Amino acid sequence: MHLVITSDRSVTLLGMFHPQGPTLFELAVQAWSSTERGYDLLAPKFHYTPFCTPDEVIERTLQQVLGGADVDSALDICCGTGAGMCLLKPRCRSRLVGIDFSPGMLEVAEQFVGQAKGSPQLQFECADVLEMQFEGAFDLAVCFGALGHILPCDQDRFVERIRAALKPGGKFALVTSERPSVWSLRYWVARSFNGAMHVRNWLHHPPFVMFYLKFLLADATRLLQRHGFQVEVVDLGLEKPYAGLKVVVGSRPDQIEC
Repeated sequence: MHLVITSDRSVTLLGMFHPQGPTLFELAVQAWSSTERGYDLLAPKFHYTPFCTPDEVIERTLQQVLGGADVDSALDICCGTGAGMCLLKPRCRSRLVGIDFSPGMLEVAEQFVGQAKGSPQLQFECADVLEMQFEGAFDLAVCFGALGHILPCDQDRFVERIRAALKPGGKFALVTSERPSVWSLRYWVARSFNGAMHVRNWLHHPPFVMFYLKFLLADATRLLQRHGFQVEVVDLGLEKPYAGLKVVVGSRPDQIEC
């Protein structure tokens, strides 16, 4: 059975226990760790979990955002083990940067992305995305499957740092969907997961930050517009289980306001 929870990413339970993927015990240990440590532990098997954004979602996003064009420089925010970077690499002419707070995920990404086609200069940055110091450096920024790690109180700071990282006219793309019906299974699965995370964080520190139903379409659009982006929304046109996913593209104005 496919069970899809759609917010900033699509998650299917099919394949959760891939022979090369993490066991239920390993997932429990990860969830009981801090967010950073949890992903360090998960990194070697991350590609065998349903938490890794599928290539077809990334490919269709890049197709909708870039068409047939390439870019000079791109930034993959919360790049994880490099699924997005692998597909961005042949579309970048000079520079491709991935940033993530997990050294374990970045270690895997360096190996994985290094084998992908393309020849831009690669850079892997271990840092908090809320503290990114890039200024006017990128034509394109993307974020796949990680927006649930950004708390509501940090969303404005997150978008502010992305806007600063883009060149005038640069684009930021994220994948999301409309809010699911309260009568739908995926709505209640997402709410149950969020509830379990709140209980876990109340009982145990440091917290593990991952919540669904964040950066949904209406909220993401308003957030980007509030930070001066010109926003376009495009349906990815995918079949189930990814039907209904949309890419929100925020373009930084060509002129920098005084």
